Amino acid sequence: MHIDFAPPSNGIYNNAGSCRQLANYMEHEDLERMEKGIYTEGFFNLTEGNIYKSKVVKDIDSNIGQLLKTDAKFYAIHVSPSEKELQAMGSTEQKQAETMKRYIREVIIPEYAKNFNKGLSETDIKFYGKIHFDRNRSNNELNMHCHLIVSRKDQANKKKLSPLTNHKNTKKGTVVGGFDRVNLFRQAEKGFDELFGYDRQQKESFDYHNTMKNNTISEQQKLQEQEFQPHKKRTEVKQDVNKESRFSINLESKNADNHFFNIEDCIKNKQGRIELSKNPIISEEQIIKPKKKRNKGLKK
Repeated sequence: MHIDFAPPSNGIYNNAGSCRQLANYMEHEDLERMEKGIYTEGFFNLTEGNIYKSKVVKDIDSNIGQLLKTDAKFYAIHVSPSEKELQAMGSTEQKQAETMKRYIREVIIPEYAKNFNKGLSETDIKFYGKIHFDRNRSNNELNMHCHLIVSRKDQANKKKLSPLTNHKNTKKGTVVGGFDRVNLFRQAEKGFDELFGYDRQQKESFDYHNTMKNNTISEQQKLQEQEFQPHKKRTEVKQDVNKESRFSINLESKNADNHFFNIEDCIKNKQGRIELSKNPIISEEQIIKPKKKRNKGLKK
């Protein structure tokens, strides 16, 4: 699961003014899909769906109490599952979209609220989301992802909330609470796995990618060794099983050689002679042929 916060810019992510430009961008996929007769997803929030863009813009732009002209008024967040994660979310676009909205509402927003360390819950966060199904720069077959517009202020328009602050769980100073992005990524990943019963491999985890990207070479090597250990154990177990199988086969073969013959491996033909079956374990010489009976005649 890839989650990122779009840095403020002079383009669609300019968050010092209205969110209209970003909201317009979030609808850019809809016209093309409608022309092809493919369904589209409207904006959604914690409790509602199919919300009009005009309501989104009005609600975010009016929730700016006590913010300066140059202050950030909102933040843009992208939530992008991997192809493997998308497969676990459903077999159709509609199913994946519904699952994504559930994930945003039940995992992402609650964890987002908790990470401010201000005693907030998901109901305190003012946000709107929009599902996108394509990504022009990707060669993947499955590219569904979600764009979020999150207000700088809480629902009550009282508390300032910035996920881009470098403060983490601070108790004193100008910024109290802060925001722990690394913890958000971990908890969002954990929440996905628990919600959908997803069996995440080590190479898919946030901690693995974070270590391989940012940690020292020795720490990267240690992580790779840990990844190798389970594979090594599986190989050793497989080898032990193969040894046991070979030993069992040899033992059975040895026991078979010690048997004189097995009556089940022999059959009688029409003339009453004993013949070997298709899978004999003895040779013809080992079979005791029945003695011919002498005809007892009168003595001359």
